[in-house]
Amino acid sequence: MTETAELNTEHRLWILIACMLAMFMAAIEVTIVATAMPTIIAELGGFAQFGWVFSIYLLTQAVSVPLYGRLADMWGRKRLFFIGVSLFLLGSILCGFAHTMTWLILFRAFQGLGAGAIMPLTTTIVADIYSPRERASVQGWLSSVWGVAAIIGPLSGAWLVQHFNWSVIFWVNVPIGLFSMLLLARFLPGREHHKGATLNLTGSCWLMICVTALLVALLQADALGYWLLAFLLLALLAGWQLKQHEQRAAAPLFPLAIWRSRLIVAGNAGNLIIGATMMGISAFLPTWIQGITGGTPLQAGSALAMMSIGWPLASTLSGRLMLVTSYRFTAQLGAFLLIAGSALLLLLRTDSSIMQAGLTAFVIGTGMGMTSTTFLVSVQNHAHYEIRGICTASIMFSRMLGSAIGTALMGAVLNFNLALRLPQADDPMQKIMSHESRQALPEDTLHNWTGQIATSLHWVFVVALLIAMLTLWIAWLMPRQRPEAD
Repeated sequence: MTETAELNTEHRLWILIACMLAMFMAAIEVTIVATAMPTIIAELGGFAQFGWVFSIYLLTQAVSVPLYGRLADMWGRKRLFFIGVSLFLLGSILCGFAHTMTWLILFRAFQGLGAGAIMPLTTTIVADIYSPRERASVQGWLSSVWGVAAIIGPLSGAWLVQHFNWSVIFWVNVPIGLFSMLLLARFLPGREHHKGATLNLTGSCWLMICVTALLVALLQADALGYWLLAFLLLALLAGWQLKQHEQRAAAPLFPLAIWRSRLIVAGNAGNLIIGATMMGISAFLPTWIQGITGGTPLQAGSALAMMSIGWPLASTLSGRLMLVTSYRFTAQLGAFLLIAGSALLLLLRTDSSIMQAGLTAFVIGTGMGMTSTTFLVSVQNHAHYEIRGICTASIMFSRMLGSAIGTALMGAVLNFNLALRLPQADDPMQKIMSHESRQALPEDTLHNWTGQIATSLHWVFVVALLIAMLTLWIAWLMPRQRPEAD
């Protein structure tokens, strides 16, 4: 029995709803945490570890994605979905009990291990139960969940931290995850696993060492000194060992054959860039609004939510646009929008309005929604059922890896600039994020700090723009064909 066996329309609808709920849970977690981070920093301190809250979650998520993708093809989607969601919910509960930044980072790592199952398995399950022509529209709906979650996430996150405690932002996942598992248990048929299948744990370890060393080098570049070269060398050696191991492994993390396809390579490269740009905006735009303009968490959440309004609109439009034009045209249009939105970030000033920040986020969201959906659908339609799980996992892995590297890189740029411009200041970000501490600062100190931090954040936005510009080149690698031609 396969997971696509004679499912009627009603069952397919309930399965789609279950997948959308699970994806909503993972998506809302990203936007809620991004909005709440200024409040968490004000309470727990440790701004120097700011990037790790995002990067460690994305790291463990990225490393676990290929394992889930491999297991999904070998053992079936349903079992792995339950395992992944259960781990994610347990990690979410633990995050809410963290009392220091260090504990929060550790629990976020555990949460990421569960999140690694959600994105690839939900998109793979949907690809299994719909035809290639239907996938263009349905994956657009699935991608739009990120938009809906990002509208609700920042606003609800801001409301929760203002009226309750930041711990609640992690606990809202529990009822959503439980209901999605209940629906999938009822309507998705199972699939017998292939006995004797093996996992590539050695490859996963080399991948973990490689990416972790790279992230440490980026996030702690200003404090490592000569150790920076050691971590970069470790990342290179681990990457070389990973390549050597993958060439002779019986069950490689990503079969080398899939990388012979230009379309799959382009789709993965595109998602790597999208992930880096997305997390850069999600992590640092709320910091700008609360730290530079003195806005509230609700205002920061409202501006970030605009990115999510643009995302579902563009995702839905891209599904239709692909059917009448081509993968390449749709990806190119999305790339232009992403670059334009990233350029608008450089126009933000210390007296910029929330409306200007929100408009900028909206344009970026439309570019991300259009490009991400196009890259995903093109790869899924190109892959047969037997490798669709691992191909989808490769897309999600690339996006998460890009998010981790992008957050680390931009965090390193921010920390370097702060150390250069405010060398004598004692944790200025924590003081400027806290409303009480901000009010207690002398006016000249506040003016100087906000100006220096604004300049530092502008350099972060320059990096985001440079990364976004790469999507236009990648879009040219997409084929000039429509989904129905696959």
